[in-house]
Amino acid sequence: MEYMSHGVLLFDACFHVRYINGAAEVMFAVSARQVTGHRLPAHATPCAPVLEQAVRHAFKTGQAFTRREILLAATTDRRITVDLTVTPVSCDEVLLEISALDRRLRIAREQNLINQHQCTRELLRGLAHEVKNPLGGLRGAAQLLDRELQAPELREYTQIIIEEADRLRTLVNGLLGPNSRPHKRETNIHEVLERVRQLVAAEAPAGISIRRDYDPSIPDFIAEPNQLIQATLNIVRNALESLGDQGCITLRTRTQRQFTIAEVPHRLVIRVDIIDDGPGISPDLQERIFYPMVTGRPEGTGLGLSLAQTLVHQHGGLIECWSEPGYTEFTLWLPLEAGDDNKG
Repeated sequence: MEYMSHGVLLFDACFHVRYINGAAEVMFAVSARQVTGHRLPAHATPCAPVLEQAVRHAFKTGQAFTRREILLAATTDRRITVDLTVTPVSCDEVLLEISALDRRLRIAREQNLINQHQCTRELLRGLAHEVKNPLGGLRGAAQLLDRELQAPELREYTQIIIEEADRLRTLVNGLLGPNSRPHKRETNIHEVLERVRQLVAAEAPAGISIRRDYDPSIPDFIAEPNQLIQATLNIVRNALESLGDQGCITLRTRTQRQFTIAEVPHRLVIRVDIIDDGPGISPDLQERIFYPMVTGRPEGTGLGLSLAQTLVHQHGGLIECWSEPGYTEFTLWLPLEAGDDNKG
């Protein structure tokens, strides 16, 4: 059991731990010497009451059961999604097997995001082509008509047609995103974030603070800095608008080794977290947040996050979002390998 990848705990009828394997020690940040013969410390392991309730149910029914994809507060600052299997092994012992699902769920969620993004892009390309052709004809006809009309009050109407045609063309171009491949070069992720911070700080109310938590050891990588500035700026401005007049935005950078993005393994990736303490994003909107024209604000266009996802995807990366009331986190994953500059 010491070499199993999922956690194993053996409880007695008093909810004392009789055995805990290495995987469970790592999962709950406790040592076997600390908990053997004792109950799990609730102050350090917030999910202890949930596990004890499962043990109690197993003792009461005498039957094994499994709970799928439940969220456990493994430590005071970390939650994990697990499958929990509870098995009575004697009249006074119950075995718990805890299989962490976060990695598998994350990879499936990433692939779903990328599939959604690709399908949306293809749909928009076809729709934009069908819209732009007649739109160009309408604008051209309005220009010809404008030259023939003498009365200023009538020419006002043709100008409205031309202006609205231009507005629609701009909207369609915004839906399509960049139409050329990025010109990538050596880029420092902190120079990108500092540029974004300066732009947002200039327009933020006095009650908004922007906190930096950078890892200075992150090396330069191949990227198009202007595109990354635009992608990050779209996310940070969304956070700024959600906060109103008071709140905090945190820009955090880290690296992660042996990380998979959309089923492509990478030796090393950059993780950029954009965190705010605003009201959060509703659960139903979180599933569609990167779709074009989807927004939680009446005045929003719904193009900012869709464009940000497109720009990061052109770098072989991905943007994820997790939110609850009082906490929203957007995470940009960007490969650091030099060979990734041809992706996207």
